[in-house]
Amino acid sequence: MRHDQQDADWNELSDEKLIEITLSGNTRAFDVLIRRHSRKLHAMLLQMLGSEADAYDVAQEAFLRAFRSLRYFNGQSAFYTWLYTIAANQARNFIRKRKREHAFSLDNDEFGTPLEKDTELADQALDADPARGAHITDIKARLRAALRELSPAHREVVTLCDIMGLSYQEIAEMLHVSEGTLRSRIFYAHKQLQSLLGDIDR
Repeated sequence: MRHDQQDADWNELSDEKLIEITLSGNTRAFDVLIRRHSRKLHAMLLQMLGSEADAYDVAQEAFLRAFRSLRYFNGQSAFYTWLYTIAANQARNFIRKRKREHAFSLDNDEFGTPLEKDTELADQALDADPARGAHITDIKARLRAALRELSPAHREVVTLCDIMGLSYQEIAEMLHVSEGTLRSRIFYAHKQLQSLLGDIDR
């Protein structure tokens, strides 16, 4: 069977079956898992980290760690929930490391100020109306700016809930918190977002 035909057939398989094939020794099945989940994973990390390059690097590390730990996946949760948990942990570690490096650079003039990595992706209007396209772009820019003002913990739950569309149960499982704690975080995150977006509008 040709590889392209094999991959096409594998696209119809469940995550669990692809994991089974990967663990049997055919690692091309894991490539299908990467293609299946990379876009959403990258979107989550981009919101958490605010940098295209950092999101890409952390996503690659998350997939590598997932591959190395695949034999420990017990199937008690969905594969993407397990994968997002790995990626979110990597993102938190990256944020802590970035904060330490930032603080160190501010205390040492020799190293100067840290290079700003936060480059915004160019928004393309999907509507032919230039005014509507500009309005949509402006709303997206305001929302991104407001998200960057949230604490990492609040930005994370907003990203997982409102952007990724995961359920409260899935997110609580990922973050190892109760659903009550999660609902509280989301409530305060939404409240802060409303305040920030209101300030921007004035």
